[in-house]
Parts: sequence; structure tokens; C-alpha cells
Amino acid sequence: MDLKSGSLLWVETFKGGKRYSRVTANLTCDVVVVGGGISGAIISRELVEAGLDTILVDKREIGQGSTSANTGLLQFSNDKSLTSCMATYGEQEGLRYYQMCLEGINKVQALAEECTVDPDFIKRDSLCFASSVQDLPFLQAEYKTLKKYGFRVDYLEQQDIERSFSFSKPGAIYAKGDAEINPFTFTIGLIDANEKKGLRVFENTEVVDHHEDEGEVTLLVKGDFTIRSKFVVYATGYEAQQMKRNKNAVLETSFAIATEPVSHFPGWKDRCLIWETARPYLYARTTADNRIVIGGLDETFIGKGQRERSLQSKRDQLLDSLRALFPGLEGIRADYYWGAVFGSTHDGFPIIGPQPEFPRSFFALNYGGNGTMYCTIAAELIRDFIVKGSHPDAPIFSFFRSPKKSNKTKDENA
Repeated sequence: MDLKSGSLLWVETFKGGKRYSRVTANLTCDVVVVGGGISGAIISRELVEAGLDTILVDKREIGQGSTSANTGLLQFSNDKSLTSCMATYGEQEGLRYYQMCLEGINKVQALAEECTVDPDFIKRDSLCFASSVQDLPFLQAEYKTLKKYGFRVDYLEQQDIERSFSFSKPGAIYAKGDAEINPFTFTIGLIDANEKKGLRVFENTEVVDHHEDEGEVTLLVKGDFTIRSKFVVYATGYEAQQMKRNKNAVLETSFAIATEPVSHFPGWKDRCLIWETARPYLYARTTADNRIVIGGLDETFIGKGQRERSLQSKRDQLLDSLRALFPGLEGIRADYYWGAVFGSTHDGFPIIGPQPEFPRSFFALNYGGNGTMYCTIAAELIRDFIVKGSHPDAPIFSFFRSPKKSNKTKDENA
């Protein structure tokens, strides 16, 4: 699958990272992790820490799949609001989902300290503004829900926003405890750190066949070599849909730009993360080298050719949106702009666990706008599936979950 097009900020501004050989012999291990992106990095780290002999393979070079197009916003809030999560799956499971995403930010911070390459992890606040007056009741209800359950949020009226930002919006939730990161260097640095702890890493190694027997999985890789293991973890992101299509998964196309470095950020309180209530939504962040990343303009899934033909117009639309928020940035240019496959789910939760056709395999379908947080959830669940046989939160993310209620809220229909 052609996952991305255009010029990619993280790849083009980082020249380094260890290279790994391809598989050139038959191998055995406890677990194979297929996928060398941010999901595979976090999951393989948990498996190595649990004492499992783990091999990681990727058909590309490390981090060169969807991770290279990831914009690196780390938030406890999701595309699906806490209010809607509770409406769909009940109070307990909806709340637990949000709590696990909040815990994930601290987990990524701890992992960032292990990396052999600086991933530019920075704690940031977040602003989610009402895109229109019509969205205020939804936003206010979400604020009350988050506040009730102990999340660190404030509600900003229009005049509060105007005092701290260069734009005016009818209302917003201002959240504390989020963060930003360079997902590409995080992945490279974490995998390198864990190779030093015993993780065996192979690039340019494509899995072409999968066979399960009782107690063992055999993977055939290009070159006619095999890897035999007790379990397999598929951390292949959106390409997992080519192996088995899941009805709950939705593939789309998203776009982003990264500007030239700027000397200051007028009307941007504390360089917080910014997003909105509209669907699809725009989002924005700054980077450690003082660029601005803004993305969105999601569309239904389109092929590589159409995606590439859309790049310049999407770049210009995103620049216009940025200047509308921050008029002081008039004349700013985009140094990098790209489009990429993006995945979500119909019910707003990632999908993690085994599938009937693959009883000794686990899938980490960390689909959604908060995918890095889902990686931390998947790593914990899959580690416990393998080591303990189960995890208490597994039903929330199961392939076989079903809503507790049929009523839908604004962001479920968006």
C-alpha cells in the first residue's frame, strides 16, 4: 500500500539512525512483531521487558511507513468525546478508555527518556474550540463530563479566548496534561535502545505468508526464509486491512503541512495544541525547531495519484486556515507538505487483540486521531495476552465488542 505522498518533515529534517540487515537465515523466537513503526516500537519494547525473545521485522526501513507522516500530537481527548464514549459503551468503559489515554502520555514520556535519539517530547496544553455557535451545547456538555471525572480542564468563554489568542471563537475547552513529540525519531531511538536489550531487528524483510499450527506460527519472508515463533503481533497499521478487512475500520486520506521556522508565535498561548469541534477538523501544533504543523482536510480514501494531484491545493488551503487563525503570520510559507492514508473506526475505539482466523496472532489496529496513545494501550494488552493469557481491559478494544446503547451523539454522526 502506498501510504504517503509529498515531502515529509520528520524524514527530511533527520539524517541518521541505525540501519538493520534483512533476514538471511531461518530464525526462531518467542514473538515476532511485524511492523517497525511507532506501534511496533512500543509493543516490542514491552515484550522485551517481559523477558520474551522478540524479533521485529519491517518490509521498509524503520519508521518509513505511516509513522513518517504522523504529526505527533499526544492527547487524552479523542476524536470521539468522553460523553459519546459513555453513551456508546457505558460509563465505566468510556471512562476507562479516556483514563488509559491519559496514562499513555506519561508512558510515552518515560519511553522518550529511554530513546537513543532525542524525540523532542514536550508537555503542552490543548485548546479545543467550538467551530460554530451551534457546537457550544456539545462542547459545554463535554467540558462538564471531563470535569466531573477529574480531568484537568477549564472552560473558556469567547472573551477569554480573545485575551489569549489572535482569533475569536464562541467557546473552548482548555486541557492540561497533553504533549507533542517527533514520532519518527522516537521510533528510531526506542527501537535502537531495545536492540541493545536483546530485540532482534530486521529491515527490508517482507512477510509473504503466514501459517499457524497448534503451538506455533511460521512466517515466510521474501528470500524463502522462515521465522518460527509462538506468537505473532501485527503492528502494520492501515496495511493490516490488506490481510483481513475489518468492518469497523475506515480508511481515509489526510493532509498536513509544516511551515518554515518562525521567530515568534503571536497570539498563541503557550504554543498549545489546537483543534476544533468540526468534523473533519483542523489541528495545529508547533515543533522544537519553531515550525508550525497544521493538518486535516480529511477525505474518503483516495489512491496515490489523486492524493498527489491534491497536494498543492491542500497545502494552500491549510496555509489559508493557519493565517485565518494567526493573521500575524501573513506571508508564511510551507517548507513541507504531505498527504497520507489515515484510519479510524466507526465506533471511535481502536481494535486490539486476536481474530478467529489467527488464534496465535494479535493485531494492533491503532486507528484514530490519537493513535500513539492507542499504541501504549495495545502494548500493555498484547504483552498480557502473551504472558498472562488475558487483560481486564481487553473487552473494550475487542474485535467483537458491541455498543451498549444505540443512541448517537454529534461526534458519532460526524
